[in-house]
Amino acid sequence: MLCPTLAHPSEQSCVEPDQAFGQALRNLRTRRKWSQTELSLRADVDRRHISDIELGHYSPSLRLIFKLCDALDVAPSDLVKEIERRMRVQAAG
Repeated sequence: MLCPTLAHPSEQSCVEPDQAFGQALRNLRTRRKWSQTELSLRADVDRRHISDIELGHYSPSLRLIFKLCDALDVAPSDLVKEIERRMRVQAAG
């Protein structure tokens, strides 16, 4: 279970998929020492769009996910595994 519903809402520390995606994307980008501008140029995406995704304000389309993964040289399945891991860690914490 990725985001369990707890008896007390104040105990819930679940990370939503959009937030987990943004965290994973930021992690991949910063590990490469790239700015948001660098990633946006490589993926042909507006820099503000990258910012909104990393902040969890925007849910990217499947097409955009593949463009970002291609730019970052990472398999989409690896990115999804990282998102799932982040959701589980936060839900367990």
